[in-house]
Amino acid sequence: MTTQASPPLAGCRLSVNALAEPLVRRLLDEAEALGIAYERDAAGVCIVDAGVATRGSVAAGVLVGEICMGGLGRVGLRADGSGGWPTWLDVASAQPVLACLGSQYAGWSLAASKEETGGKKFFSLGSGPARALAGKEPLFAELGYRDQSAAGVLVLEVDRVPPKIIVDKLLRDCGLTPEGLTVILTPTTSLAGTTQVVARVLEVALHKAHELGFALADIVDGAATAPLPAPSPDGVEAMGRTNDAILYGGRVQLSVKGSDGAARELARQLPSRNSRDYGRSFAEIFKEAGHDFYKIDGALFAPAEVWVSNIASGTTWHGGATDLPLLQRLWMKEAT
Repeated sequence: MTTQASPPLAGCRLSVNALAEPLVRRLLDEAEALGIAYERDAAGVCIVDAGVATRGSVAAGVLVGEICMGGLGRVGLRADGSGGWPTWLDVASAQPVLACLGSQYAGWSLAASKEETGGKKFFSLGSGPARALAGKEPLFAELGYRDQSAAGVLVLEVDRVPPKIIVDKLLRDCGLTPEGLTVILTPTTSLAGTTQVVARVLEVALHKAHELGFALADIVDGAATAPLPAPSPDGVEAMGRTNDAILYGGRVQLSVKGSDGAARELARQLPSRNSRDYGRSFAEIFKEAGHDFYKIDGALFAPAEVWVSNIASGTTWHGGATDLPLLQRLWMKEAT
């Protein structure tokens, strides 16, 4: 691949939290219409329920997807049965590294024992703009980016309100007052939860490119699409469907600069079919791995099909392919 001369976001003055703030206000202003609810806890932190005790909606998930991208990405719902599935999510960003890795990526590990919570243990991976305020992940040193906003928003894929010890940690690590923090809860078993996870199709490609060692500074634009399944009431099945949507139905185009050799290798190595686990439902793979993500081949976490367009040469390289028949078998029954 290629080497990085300097952090890809060094000197970037964009604030993902400030850019997301108008979207957060819209989420709250349209809460009733979106089928969600919010309230402030005893300290003043805004907790948004986008599918725990509320119905939620696909529209809420689309908006949460844009919030996750720090206001630097567009997420749209498209009805197109010609592709083998009736609804698709389209995602695009002119700042894909910052939007996807500096904001959207679920990389902040948040855990508390049952002794610390006074009840059930808690675990979630935080995603969204507030990650860039805390900067707890080594990724931010690699990116050369930190945000300094006075308000922040974090998304948690959980089915209950985080305990006080976790909320206190968020406030402390982000340097926020309670009134400045918004936490959005999107269980994957909900409409909003399924939607906002599938909206990570471009982010999955960026993360895989990073894992492959491609120079992130050379990725200058990105667009992606993936089919949107119905959520499942079973947690493992719901997670499996969102992963399968990307692994077998995700299509991504990255615009890059640099050499044709590096672009070609990225197109060759990036697709999910390079994994030894490719070809089965993610739920099945996850169960066989004993519910341990680290036992699953990391090469699987990638979109199905990619195009890498080198703007320096005008050449586009293609790799991978979707498998919609597999998704249809997993998700659909004929009404006969």
